[in-house]
Amino acid sequence: MRLILYGKPGCHLCEGLQEKLEQIVQMHQDASLEVRDITSREDWWQNYQYEIPVLCLQVGDKEEQIPRPSPRATVQQLERSLQKYRPTND
Repeated sequence: MRLILYGKPGCHLCEGLQEKLEQIVQMHQDASLEVRDITSREDWWQNYQYEIPVLCLQVGDKEEQIPRPSPRATVQQLERSLQKYRPTND
């Protein structure tokens, strides 16, 4: 499972979600996390400036946006939520 997190430096919601996702990735050898700074590319900025943090799951060469989890969700709740989006062939 490859997760992509769009955010920006200084965003406490982005940083909080990133910390939880990093814990999940450490627990699962088949999972990875790529953090993308939306301020580094104009297209990312235009797409996500009002929506961050944005979490996507990469399936093949496509990215599928996952509904934003609650900032109050625990690591365990987030992990269970992500299982719903895990590709069946993963």
